[in-house]
Amino acid sequence: MSAKEAGSAAAFGRGAWTVYLKELVDALRDRRTLVTVLLSSVAVGPLVLFLVSNLVGGIEKRAEARSVVVHGIERAPTLANFLARQTYTVQAAPPDYEEQLRKSRLGDPVIVVPDDFEAQLAAGEAPRVEVVSSAANQRAASGVGAALRLLRGFNREQAVLRVALRGVAPQVLEAVRVEERDLASAATRAAQLATMVPFFVLMAMLYGALNAALDTTAGERERGSLEPLVMTPVSHPALVVGKWGAVASVAMLIAVLSCLSFLPGQWLLRSEALAAMFRFGLGEAAWFVLLLLPLAGALSALLMAIAVRCKTFKEAQANATVLLLVVSLLPLVTVFNQEGEAAWHLWVPALAQSTLMARVLRVEALPLPDLLWPVLVCAALAAASLAYVAGVLRQAAVR
Repeated sequence: MSAKEAGSAAAFGRGAWTVYLKELVDALRDRRTLVTVLLSSVAVGPLVLFLVSNLVGGIEKRAEARSVVVHGIERAPTLANFLARQTYTVQAAPPDYEEQLRKSRLGDPVIVVPDDFEAQLAAGEAPRVEVVSSAANQRAASGVGAALRLLRGFNREQAVLRVALRGVAPQVLEAVRVEERDLASAATRAAQLATMVPFFVLMAMLYGALNAALDTTAGERERGSLEPLVMTPVSHPALVVGKWGAVASVAMLIAVLSCLSFLPGQWLLRSEALAAMFRFGLGEAAWFVLLLLPLAGALSALLMAIAVRCKTFKEAQANATVLLLVVSLLPLVTVFNQEGEAAWHLWVPALAQSTLMARVLRVEALPLPDLLWPVLVCAALAAASLAYVAGVLRQAAVR
C-alpha cells in the first residue's frame, strides 16, 4: 500500500469514527430512542413472562380445583358417584348457562345430563350427554378436554362392568394396546415456551434501529442539517459508514438489553412447571446476540436507504412500514410451515436468524455453513443499501 493510499485510509477511518461518535451521542440524547430502549428492550421480557405466568397460572389453578359444572346432576346418581370417586366437586350450572357462556361470564364448560339418563343406562342404551361450551369463550373452551376425558372414563368403567356381568374378560375390549412415545428431547420440550423470545428480541432490535435510522437521515433533512453535513471535508463513504455504525450500535444495544431482560424476568414465573419449561440463560443470550449482529447491520442500512430520500420524519416512517410488516411476518413462516425447516430459510434475513435462534433453544448443532449463509446475505444487503445512501448524499452535495 502506497503512502497516499495509507493516508486516504487513515482519513477515512478518522472521519467515520468522528461521525460515528457524533451520531451515537445524538441518538442516545433523543427521547424517542431512549423511550424505545426502555420500553422495547428492558420492559418487554418481564412483561411478557408476567402475562404468560398469569395465563398459565390461571389454567393450573382451575385444573387443581378439580371441579366440574353439571346441569341436571340430580338425574344421574351413577355419574355423580363416578365424579365423586375421581375427587371432582360437582357444581350446579346456572339456569342461563348458555347465555353466560356466550358472554364469557362462565369460565367452565357445562355437562348437560338428559332427564332419562338413569333409565337409558339401566336399559343398556347410551344416553346423550352434551358438553356445552363456546369457542369464543377461551376459559370455557380450555376445560372441554378435561370434561370429555371424565365422560370417556365413565364410559370405560360402565363398559367394563357390563362385560364383567356377562362373564367376559374386560381385556377383550382392548384389541390393541396403545403406547405413546415422544421423540422430542427434554431440551426440545423445554424450549417450547422460550420460542417467543426470538420474535420479541428481533422486533425490539428492529424498532430500536427504526428511530435511529430515520432520525439520522430524514430527521436531519427535515431539520436542515443534512446538506451542510455532506459539505464537510469528511468523505461521503466515511459519513455513511459513521452514521450506519451508530444506528447499528443502537440496534444491538437494544437487542442485548432485550435478551438480558428475560433473565431476571424468569423470577416472575410463579409456576414451577412453567419455570422448568423456560430454558433461556446467559449462553442462549450470547448466541442470540451473535446471530443478530449481521441482521442489525443489514436492517440499519436498509432503513437508512428507505429514509434518505424522504423529506420528513413522518414520511420516512410511512415508507418504512412495509419493511416493518415484512420483517415481523417472516418469522411466522416457521409457524405456518408444517413441513419443517427448509434450506431456503437460511437465505432470508430475519427468517434465518429466527431459525437459528430456535435451534439454539432446542440445543441443536449449528454447522458453520448454516452460520455463514445468513452473514453473507446480510453483508450483501448492507453493502448495497450503504452504496445507495452514499449515492443519494453525493447527489445532494452536488445540488
